[in-house]
Amino acid sequence: MTKGTELIKRFERFASPQLAEHWDHVGLQIGDPDQPIHRLMTTLDVRPETVDEAVSKGVDFIFAHHPVMFHPAKDLDTRNPQNAMYAKILSNRITVYAAHTNLDTANGGMNDWLATKLGLTDCQPLVPAGNDPVSNEPVGMGRVGTINGAMNAREFADFCQRLFKVPGLRLIVNPADFEKPIHRVAVLGGAGQDFYEQAVQAGADAYVTGDVSYHFAHDMIANHLTVVDPGHHIEAICEHQLARLFKQWQGENGWEFDICENTINTDPFTFIVNQ
Repeated sequence: MTKGTELIKRFERFASPQLAEHWDHVGLQIGDPDQPIHRLMTTLDVRPETVDEAVSKGVDFIFAHHPVMFHPAKDLDTRNPQNAMYAKILSNRITVYAAHTNLDTANGGMNDWLATKLGLTDCQPLVPAGNDPVSNEPVGMGRVGTINGAMNAREFADFCQRLFKVPGLRLIVNPADFEKPIHRVAVLGGAGQDFYEQAVQAGADAYVTGDVSYHFAHDMIANHLTVVDPGHHIEAICEHQLARLFKQWQGENGWEFDICENTINTDPFTFIVNQ
């Protein structure tokens, strides 16, 4: 049987924990990685509903993008839903591992998946982060590349909404740039407003990222950067891509365990549109 430590070792050659941001909490979150894996589930988030699904499917290893224990628990009072979830994970002998900003930065990881989804070519890292400690290749957070066609701001926003299958998104655009053709696009999964200046410096006409706040939006407009905010949840692309990666490694390493993908929509936001 394949142990969790074997899968973790292989994954960390792909996305080293050394690539994670200093504030992040990647790696083992809960459980015993020395126990054998029978069924693994990939997920963006570890929430009570995804844990319920894992239990119902006999999952004993959850591989997540977002850390489940991002903030330390102050107590283990199981009247708290988060603590109750920890208790359920432990009582069902589930191991939880998270790859967050290291997966965002790794070559072939989250931001390459998003760039490929957008159809970008000639991509470069948006925020260089030195060299990978395993491959020694240049790495960085986000991607910037060229998109085919010449869409204006509204057309590009509509394109992103269809592509990521989101019920709504926010378009941030200077009125003077509304008809400006978009050729060069930057993308950074999750909350990337802190890096909009790098997108400007990279010559991006548009920037795709989530969780943009009010004052940052004003600064983006002032800098003539068109921004499409389809939300944080577009990173759910990782559920299928991680499963694909693990299936590839299964064939290469002779691993014998089932792989499934989370089917629960963990996006906390509901869009209400008045007709």
